[in-house]
Amino acid sequence: MRIRWLVALVLLTVGAILTAPVAPVVASGPETTVSQEKPFEGIEVNILTFTGPQIAEPLQRRGPDFTALTGAKINVIVVPFSDLYQKILTDMATGTNSFDAFVFAPQWMVDYIIPGYLEDLTERVQNDKDIQWEDIAPFFREFSATYAGRIYTIPLDGDFHMVYYRKDLLEKEGMKPPATWDDYLAIAKAFHGKDLNGDGDPDYGSCISKKRGAQAYWFIFSIAGGFIQSLGTSQGAFFDTETMKPLVNNEAFAAALDIYNETTKYGPPDELNLDVGDTRSLFTSGRCALSMDWGDIGTLAIDPQTSVVQDKVGSVILPGSTKVLDRKTGKLVPCDEKICPHAINGVNHAPYAAFGGWSGGINAAAKPQVKDAAYAFFSYMSQPAQSNVDVTIGKTGYNPYRISQFLNRELWVKAGMSPKAASDYLGAIEDSLNSPNMILDLRIPQNQRYQQVVLDKAVSQFLSGEITKEQCMKQIYDGWEEITEELGREQQLEAYRGTLGIPTK
Repeated sequence: MRIRWLVALVLLTVGAILTAPVAPVVASGPETTVSQEKPFEGIEVNILTFTGPQIAEPLQRRGPDFTALTGAKINVIVVPFSDLYQKILTDMATGTNSFDAFVFAPQWMVDYIIPGYLEDLTERVQNDKDIQWEDIAPFFREFSATYAGRIYTIPLDGDFHMVYYRKDLLEKEGMKPPATWDDYLAIAKAFHGKDLNGDGDPDYGSCISKKRGAQAYWFIFSIAGGFIQSLGTSQGAFFDTETMKPLVNNEAFAAALDIYNETTKYGPPDELNLDVGDTRSLFTSGRCALSMDWGDIGTLAIDPQTSVVQDKVGSVILPGSTKVLDRKTGKLVPCDEKICPHAINGVNHAPYAAFGGWSGGINAAAKPQVKDAAYAFFSYMSQPAQSNVDVTIGKTGYNPYRISQFLNRELWVKAGMSPKAASDYLGAIEDSLNSPNMILDLRIPQNQRYQQVVLDKAVSQFLSGEITKEQCMKQIYDGWEEITEELGREQQLEAYRGTLGIPTK
C-alpha cells in the first residue's frame, strides 16, 4: 500500500460532491432492515469517550434526535483522557463489557483489534450508502478507519497539528507567518509581555498545552518531525525502519527539545499545567500571539460569544527546519535537494497527523441488535447532514475530514468565518494532507505505552527542570527499547513498516 493520500488529487477526480445538507437517514447494517417504524425501540447503547465538553458534546446533543428517529437510547459515559485507553481495554479484555461502543483515538485500534475485541464494520460500511464513505478523505478512510484491509472505526473528526497566529499583530509589525521554528520563536519573543487584547495586562507570545497526563505528548513530534523526517512519509519519524531503534537520541530531537523548552519562556506562567481547552481559551480571548493545536482554534475563533479574535486569526502548516537528521551520524546537516527533496524554499516541513481524528468503534461482544444500533448511530453522526455542521462548531472538537467539507466553503462562511479565514484554515489542513512528507501517527501494538507513558513522562520532566535534555532523550530511548524488546523487535518492526507502507522483508 502506498502512503500518499493527496487530497488535491481526490478533489480533481471526485466530480460533483455534496454541497448542501441532506435529510438525516439512519443507515442499516447487514443484520438490520430499517423500516418507517423505529427499528431500535427499547435498545440502549452505552458509548464511552473522554470527558469533554468537546467530542462528547455532539454525541450527547444528537443522541435524542437519533432516539426520536430510531427508538435507540444513547448513553454517553465519559472518563478523563488519561484513563480512556486503559478503560476501554480493561472493559473488553476482562469480559466486563459495560460499554457497547467507544469514541477514541484510532491509533489505539491495533490493541483492540488483534485480540478480537472490536467489531469488523466492513460489510456494514459497504452496505451503507448514506454514510457516503467515498466522501471521507482518503487518509481518514484508509488509515484512521482501516486495519489490515478491514474497516473497524467510523471517522467523526479529522486531526492535524498546525500553527495559528494573530494576523493583525503580524501585519502591524510587518512580520510573516512562521516558516521555521526559529521564526516561531522570534515572533513569540517579539510579542511576549505586550498587551495583545487591549485589556491593559501583559500577554503571551506562545500558548501550547503542556499538561502531563493529558493530550500534550503529541506536540514534541510536531516540532521534531521537521528535523527527523525529510524523505517522505515512508521514511518514518519514530523509529529506524531497518532496526526499530528509536530516533530520539540525536541532534535532531535535541534541537526540538530546545525549541519546545524555549516556547515555555514565552507562554503563560502555568503553561505546564494547561490542557488544550485552557490554551484555546487564552488564544480566543486575545492573549496569545501564536499557538500550536489541532483544528479546533479555527472554529472557536469565530464564536462571537467567546472570541475576541474574529477575522484576526491565520493558520499555517507546521513550521519546519533548514537542517535535518543524517541518520547514519545522528548529526544535523543542511537541507539540499537530495536529503530534503520535498523542501519548500529550503525548509523541510513534516506535518504531523497527530491523533488522526476521533473515531467510533463497536464492542464485538455486544448483542447483535445493540451492535446494529451503535453502527447506525455512528453512521448518522458521520453522515454529511450532521457532520458538515458539527465540524464548523468549535465546541464539538470535531474538525473537517470529508472532501465535501473542504470543497464547500459556504459551510464555513455560514458558520461565521470570512472567506479569507476559511481559505487560510482549510488551506493549512489541505497543505498538511497533501504533503508527501506527512508524518503518520504511531500505530503499532502498545503505542500508548510508548507515547502516553514513556514519552509524556520524560518530556514533562524535562520541561519542569527535573531532568536534563540528555537524560530526557536517554529515558525515552531506553523506555522505548524496553517495550520493543518485551514485545519482540521483529514483530514490532514488521508492524511499524506495515503502517508506513514498506513491504515486509
